[in-house]
Amino acid sequence: MTATGSGPTGSPQQDLAPAEATAPTRSRGFLLGVALFGLFSTNFNVSVLALVIPRLVVEFDAPPSTVSWLVVGPTLAYAVFGPTAGKLGDLYGRRRVYLIGLAGCCFFAGCTAASPTILAAILFRTASAVFGQSTSPTGVAIISEVFPREQRVKALGYWGLVMAGGPVLGMVIGGLVVDQVGWRWLFIAQVPLTMLAFVAAAKVLPPSRRQRGVRFDGPGTVLLAASAFSVLFAVNRGPLWGWSSPVVLGLLALFPVAAVGFVLWERRVAHPLLPLRYFRMREFNIPMVTQAFCQVAYQGGFVLMPLMLSQLYGYSTTRISFLTVGRPLLWGLAGPLSAVLVARAGNRKVVLGGVLLNTAACLSFLRIGEGTSQYEIVLLLAFAGVGVGIIVAPLMAMLTTAVGPEDLGVASATSTMMVMIGSAAGVQMMQTIQVSRLDSVGVAASYHSAFIAAAAVSCVALISASMIRKPGYRAAG
Repeated sequence: MTATGSGPTGSPQQDLAPAEATAPTRSRGFLLGVALFGLFSTNFNVSVLALVIPRLVVEFDAPPSTVSWLVVGPTLAYAVFGPTAGKLGDLYGRRRVYLIGLAGCCFFAGCTAASPTILAAILFRTASAVFGQSTSPTGVAIISEVFPREQRVKALGYWGLVMAGGPVLGMVIGGLVVDQVGWRWLFIAQVPLTMLAFVAAAKVLPPSRRQRGVRFDGPGTVLLAASAFSVLFAVNRGPLWGWSSPVVLGLLALFPVAAVGFVLWERRVAHPLLPLRYFRMREFNIPMVTQAFCQVAYQGGFVLMPLMLSQLYGYSTTRISFLTVGRPLLWGLAGPLSAVLVARAGNRKVVLGGVLLNTAACLSFLRIGEGTSQYEIVLLLAFAGVGVGIIVAPLMAMLTTAVGPEDLGVASATSTMMVMIGSAAGVQMMQTIQVSRLDSVGVAASYHSAFIAAAAVSCVALISASMIRKPGYRAAG
């Protein structure tokens, strides 16, 4: 099938039409399973690396601040290069970029396993993660093309399940692997997994649309990357180098300059990285704003809670991991549930309910103090996981229906970039508040102050979610 000329959104000429109208339900389900397996093969070891930092400090005789870049590096790199991967998929074929992502992840995972130095491990791990995480925007775009709108929330709910559940399973199994045979086996095991995912994807994923006569927006990509990198790196380095450091101040100054430059350039270029007209659409802005401000509270609490449990109760790393693992696990399990809820109540009510639950969870953490039972801690953490978990799929479905089919990949990646910026800002904001209050109010109350601030920020997400149009589109359960 071919589609020529401009589509309803004025898109350039494309050589393949979307498959959603013709793909049978069974084929769509099989395709979804293959895409989910590819996602799992690239992200299952994301979280477990944070647990092995102490081991690597000893093995490589390197300071913790250096070793932590095994976690920080991939996060920064993906926030910077994610929109690029999404746009490349939109222009040159999402299947192609998805397969390149799997192949690159496989190759650099093997290099990471054989790393002789900590610097090599950081570079190879970052490269592996960038290639692997490029499967996310292209995978979301493929699913959005293949699944009709009324089934998209359900499909993206399963995507969210694997996105959150893969790292959880990786933490549970990966911890045992690290204890028994060493951290390198986390990446040795990733090699055959990604190879198998590559073969399955090559056989199952359909050829996707390519745009003809469109140039890649290099300057726009550089400006957006500079804007994202400057704010994320400044927030990450500020506590270590000092907020008055010339480098940190320079990065903070670069952020608005690069952002304004990006807008000015996109207004004049013939084929922009991301058409600015989308930013005038409520259905495009609301998902990004809502998720970003929700993540300020969620990710900030995700990082602070283990520190609180360690300082307040003296819990071991193993106990803390078991107490907190339910939070991301329930986030993942809530993904498929969101389709059922949207079918009955609509997007607006489901998203508002999820944001309210996330806000209430921040306030409920004020109950944690001396004498709080472990069961209550697990229950309180579960609220936040469910709250954020049920909003991801409907918001992503809203975003993918707002943009033209030729921009699905870059739009998805831009939304993820905004989420990462919100996450980094949330972690730093809450840590700063907690440390500043520690001497004056004590351990428990200092963390409580941070959670109150997080709840206040989450109220911005409430305002954003309340602006979703009524009745909202409803998905089939």
